[in-house]
Amino acid sequence: MYSLPNLPYEYDALSRAISRDIMELHHTKHHQAYVDKLNAALDLAPGVAERDLESILTHLDAVPESVQTAIRNNGGGHLNHSLFWQWMSPDGGGEPTGVLAEKLDDHYGSFQQFVDSFNEKATGLFGSGWVWLMPDLEIITTPNQDNPIMDGQAKPLLGLDVWEHAYYLDYKNVRADYIKAWWDVVNWQRIADDYHQ
Repeated sequence: MYSLPNLPYEYDALSRAISRDIMELHHTKHHQAYVDKLNAALDLAPGVAERDLESILTHLDAVPESVQTAIRNNGGGHLNHSLFWQWMSPDGGGEPTGVLAEKLDDHYGSFQQFVDSFNEKATGLFGSGWVWLMPDLEIITTPNQDNPIMDGQAKPLLGLDVWEHAYYLDYKNVRADYIKAWWDVVNWQRIADDYHQ
């Protein structure tokens, strides 16, 4: 059975970009709901829960059809949010350094051009979903709580939740303001470490 992971910082630690109210609501209500519904779906699929979550999500065709959608949506929600909390830090923001910085410059021309490209994808995504930086440094989007691993792709280096519940209390319907502020808490050290692996 899965459980809600602890955040690696206090709820108010990212308040220059995301308020305590949103962080607490997002973590204790939205993420908790994905965990609860995932566990309920796995109860109806004996044997599936014995595999780790990433394995389940990369082999959804092996999941009983009756719970496949519930496991896709809620397993994706649990995985995506578990990663999302790690990709932010009170010490975040600024720009990456080292190899990742060089590769982003090579790929996009400059860090700012990378940010602009990411922001364009994030503001242009219709409805709810996620924007991802992939290990090959391409930027892609997925709808709902889908993760690229569900389509046989690699695990992302970075992702941004653009569901309204991630920002509505602070930014109302202005997604672009949320995206702009979010860069101030991106945990580039974590992302650079993952990029080296």
